[in-house]
Amino acid sequence: MDSLIAAAARALAAGDALSALKHVALRDDPPALALRGVAMAQLGEHLRARELLRRAARGFGTHEELARARCVVAEAEVALAMRDLSGLPRTLAAASATLEARADHANAQYARLIGVRRLLLLGRLQEAESALARCDTSGLPPSLQAAAGLAAAELALRSLRTLPAEAQFSRAQEAAERARVPALLAEVIEARAALDRPAARRLQRGLEEPLRLGEVEALLASNALVVDACRRGLHAGVTWQPLARRPVLFALARALAEAWPGDVDRHTLIARAFRTRRPDESHRARLRVEIGRLRALAAPLARIEASEHGFVLTPRARRSVVVLVPPVDGDQASLLALLADGAAWSTSALALALGASQRTIQRALVELEVAGRVRSIGRARMQRWLAAPLTDFTTILLLPTALPLA
Repeated sequence: MDSLIAAAARALAAGDALSALKHVALRDDPPALALRGVAMAQLGEHLRARELLRRAARGFGTHEELARARCVVAEAEVALAMRDLSGLPRTLAAASATLEARADHANAQYARLIGVRRLLLLGRLQEAESALARCDTSGLPPSLQAAAGLAAAELALRSLRTLPAEAQFSRAQEAAERARVPALLAEVIEARAALDRPAARRLQRGLEEPLRLGEVEALLASNALVVDACRRGLHAGVTWQPLARRPVLFALARALAEAWPGDVDRHTLIARAFRTRRPDESHRARLRVEIGRLRALAAPLARIEASEHGFVLTPRARRSVVVLVPPVDGDQASLLALLADGAAWSTSALALALGASQRTIQRALVELEVAGRVRSIGRARMQRWLAAPLTDFTTILLLPTALPLA
């Protein structure tokens, strides 16, 4: 390694991309191309970074497997930043195996951490937890220890375990301070702020109260019957009844819970569940059917009884009833939460993360664009979508499978 390459590498390790470019900007040999690609990635020029890293990998060829594998890992990180989530697991696994075989423990673990971050973006929390458990961070540079701590903290937050998350944030911040990379330290501090921001709203007996993540965790651990509008389901103690794929039943459950301990008249229930202002006899018949279905599903948690004008929710075991409402309500709340992370998402990546079809995502994005809540950049296959950051509250509870309850 010549002196210019070594100096550029030291600058990149410290997060100084401009100084690194001063050393290698005019060189086209594979090591210089790789360092230029990493520098461009740090500056946010992801398309250019990917092109440079691919050129470097081709330049190294098959006779320099170690250097080529490092380029593959760097390109995978760029792809993750671009929210290009397809095809990463296979290439990362191969690169990690090559790096491990060549005794490059640090980069092998970093490849695994990129895989963990991808799983977190997709909401596959159990897979992410298993993959993170296989990452050995002992002896790694402080910057990689900080990255591992951030991944572990996000996993704990997404699983609504705030005390472990706080401990992981502390470890990550300590490692970031030792690494002396300002951007990394700022990322840790910003991620940690999610613990102090409102995460949801508690509705009970007509009163509304903002809740932080720790307070949401305590509420779900209590004996209350919680109608969870974040994940669309019913929760009480260790019992979880998902209704995300039963929107009519959830709308009925939420309406009954918001009125508790009073009842809800049939006209209001029809309007909430079927979104019509002019109910007829067919709607009344359908309401009876849907109430019967909800009564059967909610039987272990509550009774739904007929009243003079409609229906009333009566929880079992003398529980109180609470409605947990996300900070951003509406059908596209999870979509907005993903877009608010500051990255530019493709429709295919959004569909993969939300478990929906691309056509469904496209329709939702068009509606949000008309409302001025999102904007697009690029065209055709290069089109990406952005939204303004949601800085007044945390969107943890809106992200895919934020609460992996059985």
